[in-house]
Amino acid sequence: MKIDGIKTTKLNMFKTKNGSVLHGIRSTDSHYSEFGEVYFSIINHNAINAWKKHQRMTLNLLVPSGEVRFNFIDSRKNSPTYMNRMAITLSKENYVGITVPPNIIFGFKGLSEKENIVTNIASIIHENEECLNIDINKYEFI
Repeated sequence: MKIDGIKTTKLNMFKTKNGSVLHGIRSTDSHYSEFGEVYFSIINHNAINAWKKHQRMTLNLLVPSGEVRFNFIDSRKNSPTYMNRMAITLSKENYVGITVPPNIIFGFKGLSEKENIVTNIASIIHENEECLNIDINKYEFI
């Protein structure tokens, strides 16, 4: 199921004899809004990091290493997809970026037994009071 405002973008990966170059985001991309900071989350195999809701931040998520399952829940009361859920798995085999507008509840799970890295190219600098933490047991991770 889709959630209004969440965009997926196919990202380029260039393989070379010495490794790979993975595209992230450009300021000219249609889903780019502004730049605040980049941060990386490393999630262990079968670990779940849930649930969070950013009130002002737009997320641009990608997984350059490992395999990560994302769950999203639309908590925006005026949205046409209010309370819809969406799940997507990212990896090098499914190398896409996910743009997530503010007020979407989300969580993620590490699927690879090797290192799972989530990159967030965030529209604003992280502020503790801007991000709401929601009890992990409130929603089922699908």
